[in-house]
Amino acid sequence: MNLKKSRSVGASSPLNGIDKQDAESKRKKKVAEITQALSVTPVDVAALRRMAISEGGLLTDEIRCKVWPWLLNVHLENIPEQLEEVDRENNKDYNQVLLDVQRSLRRFPPGMPDEQREGLQEELINIILRVLLKNPQLHYYQGYHDIVVTFLLVLEERLATALVEKLSTHHLRDFMDPTMDNTKHILNYLMPIIDRVNPEVHDFMEQAEVGTIFALSWLITWFGHVLSDFRHVVRLYDFFLACHPLMPIYFAAVIVLYREEEVLDCECDMASLHHLLSQIPQDLPYEILISRAGDLFVQFPPSELAREATQQQSQQTASSTFKDFELASTQQRPDSVLRRRRREQQQQSPPAMDAKQGALVAVRPSARRFVRLAVMGLTVALGAAALAVVNSALEWAPKLDLQFFP
Repeated sequence: MNLKKSRSVGASSPLNGIDKQDAESKRKKKVAEITQALSVTPVDVAALRRMAISEGGLLTDEIRCKVWPWLLNVHLENIPEQLEEVDRENNKDYNQVLLDVQRSLRRFPPGMPDEQREGLQEELINIILRVLLKNPQLHYYQGYHDIVVTFLLVLEERLATALVEKLSTHHLRDFMDPTMDNTKHILNYLMPIIDRVNPEVHDFMEQAEVGTIFALSWLITWFGHVLSDFRHVVRLYDFFLACHPLMPIYFAAVIVLYREEEVLDCECDMASLHHLLSQIPQDLPYEILISRAGDLFVQFPPSELAREATQQQSQQTASSTFKDFELASTQQRPDSVLRRRRREQQQQSPPAMDAKQGALVAVRPSARRFVRLAVMGLTVALGAAALAVVNSALEWAPKLDLQFFP
C-alpha cells in the first residue's frame, strides 16, 4: 500500500463533513480523558503518556503546559518562584549562545512583532545559560537552542527553565558530553533498525557509504531545526517526552524507510544520497510515522540492537540511567505504555498480514533478508487503533531491562 496515495479525503468529498464531526468528537473525548488523568490523585501519568503518544498528541499548548511537566516528572510546587539572575559577561558559553539565538529567527512564529521576538530571544539566552551554570557537567552544543526555544514558545520562562533542565540531565545528556562519542553511538542505532525492516535500503545506503551524519541535526534538535511547521514540532515533542530517550532515532529510521523509493532511485554515491536524505520533506504523514516508530521500538528494542550499535560502556549513556528518571510506579513506564499498545494492536489484527493489508509483520532475524516488513503499509486509522487505550490501564506489563549497552 502506497502511503503517499492514502492521504485524507479531499475538500470536495461528501465525507468531509462527517470526518470533521468525528474528529471533533474524538478531540472532545481526548480532552476529557486528559482532564480526568490530571484530576485524580495521584495523577495518572500512564494515561497522560498514552494521550501524548496517541493520534493528535496533546492537542493544544494549553494542555501541554499542564502535561509536559508530568511527563518529565517535574513537580510545579518544587519550581522556585524567582529565577536566578544570569551573569552573561563571565559565562564561557555566552558568545556562542548569543550567535545561535540571533540566527534562530525562523524558529519564531511569522508575523511576531520584533519587540516580542527580541524579548523571547533574551529569555532564551537566559534559560540556556541558567541551566548550564547550574549543571557544569553539561556542555553546550549548537542545536540545543532549537530544543529550548520550543519549550519557551509553549511554556513561560520559569516553567520552561525547569523542564529544560530536567530534559538536559536525562534525555539530552549524551548530546551534552564534552565529546560527540555518545551522540555518534546513538546514531549508530539507525542502520540496524533500517536493516531489520528493509535490508535492501540498508544495503543500498551501506554501498553508498552515506553514513548517518545526515540525521545528526534531526537527533540533537528533536527535529526542531529541520521542520518548518511548529505544529509538527510540538507534536513530535509530545511523542518523544512520553517515550524512551532513544525514540528520536527510531523516528529518524521510519523517515528513511518511508522514503524507500526515493532512496533506491537515487544515485548510489555518498554525495547524492546524503543530499537527498538531508532534505527532509515537510509534508510527512506524521501520525503514521509516529505509530511506526512506536511499533518498531517494541519489535526491535534497543537491547536487541545494542551489540551492533555499541561503542561505549553501559554507564556512559542517558539510556542506561533512564531508570533513575522514571516515576516510581511501574505503570508510568514509557516502555510499558508502548508494549501495552503493541499487545492491543496484535489482539485487533492477525499476527501476520501481507503488504496489501498493511499490517506490521514480525520477521525472525535469520529470515529477514527474505521477507520484508510491510511497515509502511499502515493507515492512519490502524495507527490510531493501535494506540487505543483499553480499560485495563493498571495491568502490569513485563518489566523491560533498560541496561541497553552490554
